[in-house]
Amino acid sequence: MKRSPLLTLSILLCAAVLNAQSTPAPVSAKALQIHNSALIVDTHADTPQRFLDGGFDIADTDPKDVGHISLDKARAGNLDAEFFSIWVEPSYKGQYAHRAVDLIDSVYEQASRHPDRMMMAFSVADIERAQKQRKLAALMGIEGGHAIENDIRLLREFYRLGIRYMTLTWSNTNEWADSSGDIDDAKVEHHNGLSDFGKQVVLEMNRLGMMVDISHVADKTFYDAIATTKAPVIASHSSARALTDAPRNMTDDMLRSVAKNNGVVQVNFFSGFDDQGYWNATKALAKDRDAAIAAFVEKRKQEGKSVTYIEYDQIDREWAAKVPRPPFKSLIDHIDHIAKVAGVDHVGLGSDFDGVSGATPTGIDSAADLPKITQALLDRGYSADDIHKILGGNLLRVFRDVEKISQQMQNASASDMK
Repeated sequence: MKRSPLLTLSILLCAAVLNAQSTPAPVSAKALQIHNSALIVDTHADTPQRFLDGGFDIADTDPKDVGHISLDKARAGNLDAEFFSIWVEPSYKGQYAHRAVDLIDSVYEQASRHPDRMMMAFSVADIERAQKQRKLAALMGIEGGHAIENDIRLLREFYRLGIRYMTLTWSNTNEWADSSGDIDDAKVEHHNGLSDFGKQVVLEMNRLGMMVDISHVADKTFYDAIATTKAPVIASHSSARALTDAPRNMTDDMLRSVAKNNGVVQVNFFSGFDDQGYWNATKALAKDRDAAIAAFVEKRKQEGKSVTYIEYDQIDREWAAKVPRPPFKSLIDHIDHIAKVAGVDHVGLGSDFDGVSGATPTGIDSAADLPKITQALLDRGYSADDIHKILGGNLLRVFRDVEKISQQMQNASASDMK
């Protein structure tokens, strides 16, 4: 017997309500000691949208602020380094690079306002120096290769401005790489993975010392990138498809391929990528949600106004609130699964903080809650050394390897020119 969509959604919501009662265990003194002795790196936060469009100050202390990242929240969670996402909404067509530069500038502005608590970082050495000075290391990664506007020179300029990774695609296929977000859309022109120019982009990223990020890409793009790159790759914010069947997540074969490449998968904290029930429930709401957003956009258009990122975020929060948050263990299950399939040397944290409209598992409300992850890993039998790897050590290893390979490629190029 077929269930009606409404009945199916009701069942999913009831299940989610029961699951949501699972909350993190209190953080013990042992877990806190392990956590505070680690160098903790998160590879994806969308806070620059708040800086630029919302006038948010990272030193804000408003207790009612719903954001995931602030200097106080980072310090409370012992977050040492954050990669701020330079994400350009595809509607900025013709202005991708301009918008990206504006977002980059917003990060620099925050660091200049708070030099006693935050510093720009461009290397592993900078991250380590910031930790010693008890400052938040601010790094940046471009989310979506469309930002370079098909110009390898712009890629180089972005590196000079401080970009240290680039996600080859966002949810949109660009002119040289296919995305998981629209791979089944027959109206979109695809390339069967990476085009020849896309492969040139990957190799130039290797030469520059910019990490190749394979989050968001279509499966064929992933394998093309793995076959092309001379350096380890990262997935800056992706989870495991074996646990949550979302196309943005990575299959076990992909996880093993990253391990063979000596790369790292940074687990996304978004509830939809970490919990199958939540993913199903939000998909059931998608049509109504998209219609409501389209109506709001049209209303603003009639008023001669555009819709800001902050307004989109507010609408998304209202819709996200219709689905109860999944249990905390959903997130830990993904970390644990990737550690078991790829190995503990190939998993880390890529929260997607400030980019998921508050849709994180129960108990994860901001960067201040990061110690709960350490407690959960300790409870599952992970050693202090392995927890340190997951919290940041693995990402730093990959970053060092990328820096080393970049230097080797540049040295080889210089020798060839003599």
